Amino acid sequence: KESDSSAKYDLFQRLNTGGSELSPQEVRNCLLVMLNKSLFEWLKDLPKFEPFVDTTALSDRPLEEAYDTELALRFVLLAEINEDSIKSIGDVGTFLTDKMTELAQNKNFRRAPVKELFKDTFSILNETMSDNAFKRFAIKKSRHEGGFLLSLFEVVGLGVAYNIAKDTLCDKSEIATRAQSIWKDKAFTDWAATGVNASRRLPKLIPYGRKLFSK
Repeated sequence: KESDSSAKYDLFQRLNTGGSELSPQEVRNCLLVMLNKSLFEWLKDLPKFEPFVDTTALSDRPLEEAYDTELALRFVLLAEINEDSIKSIGDVGTFLTDKMTELAQNKNFRRAPVKELFKDTFSILNETMSDNAFKRFAIKKSRHEGGFLLSLFEVVGLGVAYNIAKDTLCDKSEIATRAQSIWKDKAFTDWAATGVNASRRLPKLIPYGRKLFSK
């Protein structure tokens, strides 16, 4: 329990090679249990919120690999992050692990406001877009298609959250239309394309989402 957190993470990765491989978030969960079990239970509880379940509409496989918990962690760490800090994220997996570890050791972290923001965000998204919130919008067919897209979570989910926190959110009646409009905008589609890694994508898409959903 007293050993270095990075050593614990390395140990889990090494042990992992002998059997079925854990997802990065499953490994983080193991680490978080040792560092701060209370925070682990709090984080694990967030994605059970029904509007989050409805809007993300994740299939069984991602759920089995704790992807819902990873999305909750991304929300906690990125919803109100300073834009200068986004530029220095680097490898996102390492960022999530390092910042989660810092959070686990931060006795001043206030969970209640973050949980309230999480609930407010997904309640509004569920009300306005339901399970279309994070699906591609096919302009020619004028309908949402496919499954959950992380790039949309980064723009729509985090963009709405940021503006709720700052009390600058656009009228709720405009959220769905604004979310659909991004598929006509190269500023989004170029950065959301397959092959653009997260360290390059996030500094573009997070500010984009914040501006998109502001008054």
